[in-house]
Amino acid sequence: MKLIQFHLPKLGKRVGVVTREHQVIDVTSPESPGVLEVLELAYKERVTLGVLLADIQEKVSTPPPMRFTAFQSAESVQEDDGLTLEKLDVLPDDNIPHLMVPIDTPEVWGCGVTYKRSADMRDDDTQQDIYSRVYHADRPEIFFKGTLSRCVGPNGHIGIRSDSKLTATEPELAYVLGAEGDIIGYTLCNDVSAWDIERENPLYLPQSKVFYGCCALGPMFITPSEVDDPYNLDMKCTILRDSKEIYEGMVNTSQINWKFEKLTEFLMRDNPIPFGTVVSTGTGIIVPNDLPLAPNDIVKIEIEGFGTLSNPVKQL
Repeated sequence: MKLIQFHLPKLGKRVGVVTREHQVIDVTSPESPGVLEVLELAYKERVTLGVLLADIQEKVSTPPPMRFTAFQSAESVQEDDGLTLEKLDVLPDDNIPHLMVPIDTPEVWGCGVTYKRSADMRDDDTQQDIYSRVYHADRPEIFFKGTLSRCVGPNGHIGIRSDSKLTATEPELAYVLGAEGDIIGYTLCNDVSAWDIERENPLYLPQSKVFYGCCALGPMFITPSEVDDPYNLDMKCTILRDSKEIYEGMVNTSQINWKFEKLTEFLMRDNPIPFGTVVSTGTGIIVPNDLPLAPNDIVKIEIEGFGTLSNPVKQL
């Protein structure tokens, strides 16, 4: 199942199921006003999302008059008002329907140096071997990335720190954790990072990673049943400047050096992790140093079936 959060004028945040045809079924209810609440309710009641959403729709009599039954695939349901993922994929504006961050995550954590090309590049730039040592070590690099207030959804502005001259995009596959550390879903993540600050001194990593607009998530929350193999996904990143493509990079997640369960094990050691926490798994797409992000750039990250996470860039 693929879920989104979206805004409707006068109604605010809504929860939607996305069909294969990219139609959107509104499944919002008072008891599940967001995707996080839907997931928590399904966990609490020990039911599948399909059964839960069918039950919610039985109780909701307010528009839109959609029906979503546990015995009917989302792909077969027709959206009456023509609401589609494409129509929602626009710049955020309270006066028009638009996509929001796919889950109101309480925390985002990042994993670094999980791809060999990332380790090699960072050691070359810093003339140190600390990154290669981490890549080959028994303990992964894990860092706190941010909270919901620092995150943006599709088409929201990602930021360039005011004290950085080399801020870069880091396209990543991210997963969402349940109450017991199990993976309950996936999404795309842009781990925006001030590389020059980190390279000046590795102890500056938190300042390199944590600031307003440092993390973009979306466009959808995708359940594990929709992902055949998370370690065999082709990811693409494109950067547009003045409507012209200035960079394109690709990687397959098969090149990642860690299993996600192992990353989670280290993350949760003596560290309480709330339900709905997002874990970003590291980048294997390294943008050249001579192409730092600039104001008004557009960064697009895509994986087939996951949609495209597109974000404009803003100077903070």
